[in-house]
Amino acid sequence: MIINSTWDSIPEQYKAKELLSKLHQERRVPHAFLFYGIEGIGKFFTAIHFAKLSNGFFDSSSKLDIAPKISNLQEPYIKLIIPLPRGKGESADDSATDKLSKESLEELSYQIQTKIKNPYHKISIEDANTIKISSIREIRKFISMSFDEIPFRFVIILDAHMMNDQAQNALLKSLEEPPEGIVFILITSEKNKLLPTIISRCREVDFQPLSKNAVENILVNYFEVDALTAKKVSPFSSGSALVAFNLVNYNLDLLLKKTISILRFSFAKKYHAAIKELQEFVSEDPIPSYRMLVQMIKIWLNVAQRNRFYFEEYSFADYQETFEKFNARYPNANLLKPFTTLDLLDSYIEKNLNLNVLFISLIFELASVVKRN
Repeated sequence: MIINSTWDSIPEQYKAKELLSKLHQERRVPHAFLFYGIEGIGKFFTAIHFAKLSNGFFDSSSKLDIAPKISNLQEPYIKLIIPLPRGKGESADDSATDKLSKESLEELSYQIQTKIKNPYHKISIEDANTIKISSIREIRKFISMSFDEIPFRFVIILDAHMMNDQAQNALLKSLEEPPEGIVFILITSEKNKLLPTIISRCREVDFQPLSKNAVENILVNYFEVDALTAKKVSPFSSGSALVAFNLVNYNLDLLLKKTISILRFSFAKKYHAAIKELQEFVSEDPIPSYRMLVQMIKIWLNVAQRNRFYFEEYSFADYQETFEKFNARYPNANLLKPFTTLDLLDSYIEKNLNLNVLFISLIFELASVVKRN
């Protein structure tokens, strides 16, 4: 493998790091990348690291020390594009931030500074549900400027799937014939939402879920979570440091019990009892709690599937007997069936759908998993 100490600060992602190292060493850096994989696994961290590598930071013969500027996301070295809210009275002629309120601008600054300190942080700004066409126009200005003293300048687009078709088509013009030394990195957890024409112009780099130990270390080192808590939540992270961090704020024991209770009632087709349990659990903070519950249900189904084939599993370790009884009673249950629907129901929560409709849909989907013998 080509990987060396250059990449030591980034946990795992060995295949991605090997590919990027090889492209750098062979001086075959393409003009556009697509970094894809679930959130909280190091895609952004790797992008920043690759920008440093490409500009000779890890080459002792290089006299150009711009690493701190890259780390701080400073232009003209890095152009960061993220979803932003729409400003009051914003028109097509305004820049992406011209009409944002003072509060939104302050939140934007805070979120970016937090991202600089913690590359696993998820930038979250209220009502920022799209990457605006004005942000794409700013890319054209950025790449039109000439800086011969900088070997490579990077355009990093976070949550690239949040570009609408109009924004993606506008980006295509820049992707097709970028100036020398400009590298695009599109980062997404939902590659399927990008246009085929966008994907075809990018070198795809697949990022894998992290190990339990890697998640623990990230929680301790970047989120300042104590080691005991990190160890407790990491088995339920699905390989994502962000999922694990979100779990820190929950009563994990209660969440596990509620998950099993809702599943048990759903499988038994006791719909009223299942919905009541669900409503009680999400009553204080509906949307985050609902999403976390859906995540735990998916983990439970995955563990049940693995239990059939006697794979060792750390998640729900205290409930081993529950899985054995379930698989004995429902040997023909289609445990993989609900995943697509669960992902769909999870995405609907952001579209202001009626929560009770989502709850009922979730319960009925779970009920359809089992068939009585």
